[in-house]
Amino acid sequence: MRKILHLFIQAIRGEEQNYTELSINRAIFLLSVPMILEMIGESLFAVVDAFFVARYVGTEGVATVGLTESVLTLIYSVAIGLSAAATAIVARRVGEGNKIGGGLAVAQVIMISLVLGISVGIIGFVFAEDILRLMGGSEHLIEKGSSFTRIIFASSPSIVLLYTLSGALRGAGDASTAMRSILIANFINIAMDFILIPILGFGVEGAAIATTVGRTIGVLYQLYALYGGNGNVQILIKQFVPNKEVIKNMLSVAAGGTGQFLIQSASWIFLTRILSTFGSEVVAGYTIAIRIIIFTILPSWGMSNAAATLVGQNLGAGKPERAETSVWRTAFFNMLFLLLVGIIFAFCAKDFVEIFTNEPKVVEAGVLCLQIVCLGYIFFGYGMVIGQSLNGAGDTLSPTIMNFVCFWLIEIPLAYFLAKNLAWGPLGVFSSIAISESILAVVAIFVFRRGRWKRMQV
Repeated sequence: MRKILHLFIQAIRGEEQNYTELSINRAIFLLSVPMILEMIGESLFAVVDAFFVARYVGTEGVATVGLTESVLTLIYSVAIGLSAAATAIVARRVGEGNKIGGGLAVAQVIMISLVLGISVGIIGFVFAEDILRLMGGSEHLIEKGSSFTRIIFASSPSIVLLYTLSGALRGAGDASTAMRSILIANFINIAMDFILIPILGFGVEGAAIATTVGRTIGVLYQLYALYGGNGNVQILIKQFVPNKEVIKNMLSVAAGGTGQFLIQSASWIFLTRILSTFGSEVVAGYTIAIRIIIFTILPSWGMSNAAATLVGQNLGAGKPERAETSVWRTAFFNMLFLLLVGIIFAFCAKDFVEIFTNEPKVVEAGVLCLQIVCLGYIFFGYGMVIGQSLNGAGDTLSPTIMNFVCFWLIEIPLAYFLAKNLAWGPLGVFSSIAISESILAVVAIFVFRRGRWKRMQV
């Protein structure tokens, strides 16, 4: 226990940085701990907002958050794609011992993120009402909730930068800084939610303001830490000039990563649209369940990101077999974790949902979603790690194709068929999620074993 505690403290402090020389289990642990805490912190944004809105605003407020977040996942997808590219390229430069090259990659991803975030923010701010209307929101919901949507979209630059800078930090092996930035942002979000919603009565808009301020301060902390340097990358002012070669490389890797998450996010939008035909209570229950699922899935993303960093750095150091071993071990640990979570959800789903609301129809939908989706958690454990590891190697095309087949050709048609044609209702939508995610994991294992990712150049 003393040894584990010592390693835990090392992981939090970020003392170890050369992950290509450590024992594989030690490297996985030191990278996974801060990344898991980071992902838990990221998930808390949605969970805390949903909690305060459900408790102090009501079902329609939760539905507003759910509809807005469903569209916002498109932005998350692009940000995650860029983050994957930043992780892959920075990790490869770190593995090569090229500090200046790593710093140049960070500078370019910052400029790309700002251009993207500002562009999306303007569009979302102007067309907030139309976005909610397109997602099936009632006129009353649009009238009361459009300001929430407008504020959230205006914060797009912070959303994108929070993801991409975290990816750059992870690629540099500085996962502890990425973790601290998210925890700082969450502390501010929680405090402001408590002040703005129940005390000052800002309603659903209070959640948007709190999240925006928290994320912005988190980004400022990341920028300060990156510019100060962590020993693996060196950022210079002169690097903040568009570099065509680096940007082309960055966008090439990010295109696949963005594509795969856009495909996945678009499928969630379609699922939300189908569920909206069954009423606001179902959407609210689904929104709460997804927040709870994200809270458990994102820690697994922490382990997945650790594997991606190990793949990138080990490939850069010319150690592909060590990279492969790291992935299989991380995937096994992740599977064990999600198996435990799935068992807990199977028996205690109602207890979790009732933390957020006591409305019978909302609870019923949320419990059903949790119990059905958790059936695929064993497959999720392997699929998440392997998919992210392919991204870490720079092979973003394979996961993109897999996502297209599993989510657009299987999940969406299956959800509509089961929910509408077979009249399963929300059960059909939830079942399609578990089925398609399980198929995706099996396909990912097959693709990874072929080994094409070992020959990728970024």
